[in-house]
Amino acid sequence: MKPKYHVALWVLTVLLLLLTVITAAVLYRSGSRYSFLYSLPAFLLVGVTGFTLLDSHRNRIRYIARLNQECTEAELATFQQLDMGLCVLDEDSILLHYNDYFSEKILESEDLFGKKLPDYLPLDVSAELQQVSWQESFYQVKAVSYQGGEKNLTAFLWTDITELEKLRQDYQNSRPCVLLIVVDNYEDLIQNAKESVRLEISAAIEKLLEQFVSHTNGILKRLKNDRFFAVLEEEYIQKLIEEKFSILDDARNIHADEKNCVTFSIGVGHGASTMQESEAWAVQCLDMALGRGGDQAAVKSDGGFRFFGGVSKGVEKKSRAKTRIIAEAIQDLILHSANVYIMGHRFGDLDSIGSACGLAGAVRLMKIPVNVVVDPEKNLSKQLIAIAEEEMGKELFLTPQQAIDTITEDTLLVIVDTHNKDILESQELYQAAKQVVVIDHHRKNVNYVDNAVVFHHEPYASSACEMVTELIQYFKLVKEVDACCANCLLSGIMLDTKNFVMRTGVRTFEAAAYLKKIGADTVKVKGLFSGSIEAYKSRAEIVGSAEIIGCHAIAIAPEQTPEIRLVAPQAADELLSISKVDAAFVIYAVKDSVSISARSLGAVNVQVIMEQLGGGGHQTMAATQIPNITPEEAKQQLLAVLAETRGNQNN
Repeated sequence: MKPKYHVALWVLTVLLLLLTVITAAVLYRSGSRYSFLYSLPAFLLVGVTGFTLLDSHRNRIRYIARLNQECTEAELATFQQLDMGLCVLDEDSILLHYNDYFSEKILESEDLFGKKLPDYLPLDVSAELQQVSWQESFYQVKAVSYQGGEKNLTAFLWTDITELEKLRQDYQNSRPCVLLIVVDNYEDLIQNAKESVRLEISAAIEKLLEQFVSHTNGILKRLKNDRFFAVLEEEYIQKLIEEKFSILDDARNIHADEKNCVTFSIGVGHGASTMQESEAWAVQCLDMALGRGGDQAAVKSDGGFRFFGGVSKGVEKKSRAKTRIIAEAIQDLILHSANVYIMGHRFGDLDSIGSACGLAGAVRLMKIPVNVVVDPEKNLSKQLIAIAEEEMGKELFLTPQQAIDTITEDTLLVIVDTHNKDILESQELYQAAKQVVVIDHHRKNVNYVDNAVVFHHEPYASSACEMVTELIQYFKLVKEVDACCANCLLSGIMLDTKNFVMRTGVRTFEAAAYLKKIGADTVKVKGLFSGSIEAYKSRAEIVGSAEIIGCHAIAIAPEQTPEIRLVAPQAADELLSISKVDAAFVIYAVKDSVSISARSLGAVNVQVIMEQLGGGGHQTMAATQIPNITPEEAKQQLLAVLAETRGNQNN
């Protein structure tokens, strides 16, 4: 009986009872002796009604209990027969219950009841929604928390998405990627070669690239004699990355003669959403690879750049046509500017300050106001600055703040000896400048100055001073720059070449000869390299404490070492004079960070090593700065990188 009928029956019964009692009372007052008999049917009806309702309530309770039992049994049956995995864990990740699907498909009938499930499956119990890869299958796992008695329980629903994931992977692996391949030194290889040798080199290059593409389902087209265009699927790009672009090593096996071999620069547009974007990324990567000296592959993706190879030295270009064109463009910019500011990198050395002073001397001959922006305290060339102030005037130099306060829209900012935004003498000055020119020889870094009107970048050059020396020879000046400027430029060349020992090409000697011709004094320049007796003792102490590990020399400088920024690279240079040492690293603490100064003789690419520690530089001269770390911890990180590099070379 439904509850609403129970209420109606009770109301009718009560009304009947009241009517009967009232009738009996009226009869009793009228003198009837048997009036109470009229109430008996009503009381009887109330009793019958109460019994009926009580029995109906009991039946309803029995029905609900039976229905609950049937529902529970249905839930359990459904729980066990679901076409997806279902398991229940408690607060301690203990497996309390699971269905047949979970047991057969995921646990493979292994009994893990009462054990911690994350110890056996790669499951993050704190995630509400996650994807789990297990036994060559993929599952989407959803967590639902609820209160179970005294404990908080969590149910995990495992949905098999293996087929969907494989479709996604197939789609991702079939995405096309653009590769641009350039033969770095093609023109130099065939310039003086016989016709038969030219054809042999060209055929060997084509054969190598055709074999490279034949293992894929991609396409390869030759755009020019030294430039190729390829399209490969993502699957094969991943294999190339895993192999670290072994085609670079195969290319070096093609020799034009005993000294010269073929090298490739490769730009890869990896992970782009469209073919157009992939081609644009490939162009960027190729520019980065060439800017870092060639003989390497650069891969662009959403996460940034990755580099492979780079074991060869930069190929020196014999033609100066590019230098002449750039010199004309820079002079035109200077002549159309109200004034010129020249700025290098922080803690400017002889190459940075020397190239700035040399270029400033040339700008003065154009009758354009010019200043060199440098921090008078935080630099490594105080002797050079003192000499330049004496001979060229103190007004030549400005502090970064003075330059920021006086810069205008018509000011031209020339950045020398760096192209990295992070290490500029003043980032504020760079951001305020409307027109920027970059002159640098370091291998291209990811965070480069990307808004330069002229970006003169020659990674094969020995120094920025060499590049400026070549430029001023093509400037249309009324006379040659004075001897002081020549000394400044020669000091930078001597610093970066270790007195014409490292990274010295034909054009380096030609630049030095020109500077000597216009009045450079080698004795005065040599005096710029002199230091105090304290610095000499500190350098000797660092060299004496060095540890030889394999072909590497590693030293940790003592705390409070005077002039450590100047002493550390000098100590690293001296360590290279030790027999069987191919690379030297000096570790020293500066405030809340640790710096590493790295040097090599060319057999080890210290730039690649320092990049893995967050730094950069050149193939034979690089550095890094690691924050919030001790020198000993920095040494362990360096050893780990050296071990990884050595393992890659062995592979």
